[in-house]
Amino acid sequence: MRRVVVTGMGVVSPIGNGVAAFLAALEAGRSGVRRLEAPFTPRLATRIAATAELDAPSHFPAPKLRMLDRVSQLALVAAAEALTQAGDALGGVDPEEAGVFVGTGMGGSATTDEGYRRLYDEGCDRLKPFSVLMAMTNAASSWIGLEHGMRGPNLTYSTACSSSAVAIGEAARRIAGGEAEVMVAGGAEAPLTFGTLKAWEALKTLASEDAEDPAASCKPFARDRSGLVLGEGAAMVVLEERERALARGVTPVAELCGYGLASDATHITRPSVEGQARAMRLALRSAKMAPAEIGYVNAHGTGTQANDAVETAAIREVFGAHASNLAVSSTKSMHGHLLGAAGALEFVAALLALREGMIPPTMNLRHPDPECDLDYVPNASRRSRGMAAAMSNSFAFGGTNAVLVARAC
Repeated sequence: MRRVVVTGMGVVSPIGNGVAAFLAALEAGRSGVRRLEAPFTPRLATRIAATAELDAPSHFPAPKLRMLDRVSQLALVAAAEALTQAGDALGGVDPEEAGVFVGTGMGGSATTDEGYRRLYDEGCDRLKPFSVLMAMTNAASSWIGLEHGMRGPNLTYSTACSSSAVAIGEAARRIAGGEAEVMVAGGAEAPLTFGTLKAWEALKTLASEDAEDPAASCKPFARDRSGLVLGEGAAMVVLEERERALARGVTPVAELCGYGLASDATHITRPSVEGQARAMRLALRSAKMAPAEIGYVNAHGTGTQANDAVETAAIREVFGAHASNLAVSSTKSMHGHLLGAAGALEFVAALLALREGMIPPTMNLRHPDPECDLDYVPNASRRSRGMAAAMSNSFAFGGTNAVLVARAC
């Protein structure tokens, strides 16, 4: 099997656009959670979210913009940065050996929501001509392939909150197995629509607004955690076969050496210690690494009562005594939960931790939960030079658990 490396990263996030801004915000512990400003906000019970700022007209000409749902806009901007950072990754490669794998849970939800509003609220009998093409779940991956002339495998994965981690892991498998030379992989999500927010309200998993500071509302692993905060954004990575990347003079960000995929098959929403632990073990086995070689885990860490306790138990089960030496953090405390894009954004956070020797914090962890007893890097980032490897966990409703392991190059 061929070795796979990351040669480029791209980010559009609630805490900054571009990898450099994202890194600076992680290091500073800066929150992107805020009160949502939208015409429908007064009709929401939960009025906080993690919004990304994107000046779409500065990135896309007007005719093209009319064909792009927000999720595709986010994805295209992140992919462009990743490919720019990777240098001439597509140069000299057969377009049929360059592909795109994208994960998204909701697809073009803004187009769908607007269409329903026009039909049912306003009584309109006609929708935008491109509504289907904007809303279809594979629009983002299709647009990236079109934009960059990538004619190889183009797939969209939708496994709820693990979607983009699955997309990255499966893309790496295509390169490792010799089916592709270059892959753009990651995720995008734009779920901050009235219909989506009301649906999540009904599920009763959203965090309550912090009475003193809305930005501190997401509190993973804390005793007073009350749920997740929805966010939007995109993150993409460029994956290549290691020898090809080195031959063209590129210094890889890291090697993507491990990928584990496992299903709970126990409950549609309730997480499973066994399922999460199985995915972590499979990722370590794939990487041919012992648990003690991992220095940092970017946790799924949603801030819900069930997830955080279960994930803590699963990490302890997999890492044994080494669990007490691990740095573990949930960057969702800053950028919120990007649903299908969460895995990709958090994988980038783990890659940055590995490359920069900076472990991002779990913010708002002021009242520890005795049941969550790991080192969660509370409230301030930490320097940690010389880490050998990092892990990124992504667990989902439906029980699809995906884990990625990266090794320093």
